[in-house]
Amino acid sequence: MSRTPAEAAAVAAVESATGGEEPAEPSEPSHPSGQAPAEPLYVPVRRCACGFALRVFRSPLGTRTAVAFTTERRLSDVLGPDQPAIRLALPAVRALASPLGVDLVSVDPQLTAPPVRPDRADPPLTALAG
Repeated sequence: MSRTPAEAAAVAAVESATGGEEPAEPSEPSHPSGQAPAEPLYVPVRRCACGFALRVFRSPLGTRTAVAFTTERRLSDVLGPDQPAIRLALPAVRALASPLGVDLVSVDPQLTAPPVRPDRADPPLTALAG
């Protein structure tokens, strides 16, 4: 199986961080229980030309964050039943998010907002005289 450069970098980051083994994860402050889950998580993805890509969200304070859920039901309750997801361990989620400049992983987030959809089309852009 061939990997894209980004996938290869993510795999290498996970392997170097774990020494090839899955270590016990430190406490994940964004998880409601304060403990990182040991089982693989359900991670929302979006379809793209190369297969799937990690979805990145914003926290209530506006910080970019990857999200993951401990159960398929929690993912469905927050993002809807049609949200595609893959199962990944927390170190793999971090390794995929890191090259995107995303350092936060929120586990089982509960606050969501609907996508922004303007009621009317934006006016066309015009050139400024200068």
